[in-house]
Amino acid sequence: MLAAVDAAIDPGEAIDWFIVVTGLFGGLAIFLFGMDRMTGALRVAAGSRIRFALARMTRNRFLGAASGAGVTAVIQSSSVTTVLVVGFISSGVLSLSQAIPVILGANVGTTITAQVVAFSVARYALLIVAVGYGLAFFAKTDRRTVQGNLIMGLGLIFFGMSVMGAAMEPLRSYEPFIDLLAAMKNPLLAVLVGLVFTALVQSSSATTGIVIVLASEGLISPEAGIALVLGANVGTSVTAQLAAIGKPPEAARAAAVHTVFNLMGALIWIPLVGILAGVVESIGGPLARQIANAHTIFNVVNTVVFLGLVRQLEQVVTRFVPDHPEAEPIRLKYLDDSLLKTPTIALERARLELLRMTNRVGVMLRDVLPAILDGPAEALKAVRDLDDEVDDLHGQIILYLGRVGQRSLSAGSTQQLMRLMEATNNLEAIGDLIETNLVTLGLDRLANDLQVSDETRRMIEEFHGQVSQALDLAIAALVQANEEDARQVGAMKDDVDAKAQVIAEHYAARLTADEANRIELYRFETDVIANLRRIFYFAKRTARVAIPVEDQATS
Repeated sequence: MLAAVDAAIDPGEAIDWFIVVTGLFGGLAIFLFGMDRMTGALRVAAGSRIRFALARMTRNRFLGAASGAGVTAVIQSSSVTTVLVVGFISSGVLSLSQAIPVILGANVGTTITAQVVAFSVARYALLIVAVGYGLAFFAKTDRRTVQGNLIMGLGLIFFGMSVMGAAMEPLRSYEPFIDLLAAMKNPLLAVLVGLVFTALVQSSSATTGIVIVLASEGLISPEAGIALVLGANVGTSVTAQLAAIGKPPEAARAAAVHTVFNLMGALIWIPLVGILAGVVESIGGPLARQIANAHTIFNVVNTVVFLGLVRQLEQVVTRFVPDHPEAEPIRLKYLDDSLLKTPTIALERARLELLRMTNRVGVMLRDVLPAILDGPAEALKAVRDLDDEVDDLHGQIILYLGRVGQRSLSAGSTQQLMRLMEATNNLEAIGDLIETNLVTLGLDRLANDLQVSDETRRMIEEFHGQVSQALDLAIAALVQANEEDARQVGAMKDDVDAKAQVIAEHYAARLTADEANRIELYRFETDVIANLRRIFYFAKRTARVAIPVEDQATS
């Protein structure tokens, strides 16, 4: 490939535009593929530690910014970091003012890309690729495979840059191109070009890579390179804005913070581009390193400045993105396809969405008993309508987990995926039992004008309370991975079976009583207990998800 590109640079011949264009975009594709391979390996290596890093961000603003920078340095996407933060806001774990520092710090994390690609190691690129591939190919452990993929991705980044550099070589003497780059001395124009290109390719890393290549080839001035990267900073916020379309106000506000921060930061630095170029020149290093250093400096300075304006940022975005009532009865809060590249986080978000489903199932179980014993048809319909939401959540969670399952998962993540799918199906089955069986029994009670005796009512309510307790414990076990709660549900089995037997004997004795509709009442009451008992067994199966597989035989 490099030989083909070199053939296009004979100054005595016309430029072969096919070779130049394919070399430029082919090199860019290799660069982005290498970036994807490297950051994918970093995500796997970091695993659940990403979530724990974000969990520490509530302590103070500076720790929040550090968490945002660290996580973004790993996943190399400030937009994905913003999506993660939105989940914390939606679940009530964080306020917007607590989350803003994380979003600000995310921009510092993206500067790692420029620092990495500024290294001049193009001649060793294919060697790095070969070493990484060999390490992954001959690996006997998952950890070694991840390390090999990381090294190979890094080599592909440098190789892609060398291909782009070779493709641009003939443009050194091409007057129209030289005139275009000369126009970049106008910082506003350079910022606009960087913004538009980044918005089109949806990757500030791509813009940064090309700017570093231009700088390495001596095709642009330091001022133009800095302005182009400033524009890339603004352009990357377009990704966050697109991701926020159709999402709750929290998502729109987080994306707005990202945009306001980047836009204001660029406006502050545009008049200071010349001064910044002088600062990084005094620090030293080749032009590519100077631009990378400038990228880091203005993002760090912007973050420090805006950390003192968190309240003002919150007020601005809240004013422009007000709350609005939900137009739909149920809407996903936590599932986001942009998180699929990091399966450990995607599974954690699926668990949060599952919690919303369990809350609705819990409300159905709580409300169904008074509805079927005494309530009007409207109360029974309200319970039935809740199952529509449960079914909708079930379908979307299962589809999302299916997409997670198509990724390369560790053994631990695979086990977690299977458990979440099992728990989701169990809870949907409980919702169906309530909606199909118990609600129908309530409607039959109304149609036949059945009246349950006080003694029977007391026994049914006690049994229902025990089943509700089991479901609550199962939900706690599922959400908190609490093995003790899970075993407590299993230990309730004998007591539930014994109580069901006592109630059955009571019903049998009632058959001899001289009461109107005693046969219909017997069927109604025994069916209520039978369905509640089935719900208990689904709750028990749900709780078992929190118990390690090797220990389930004893539970």
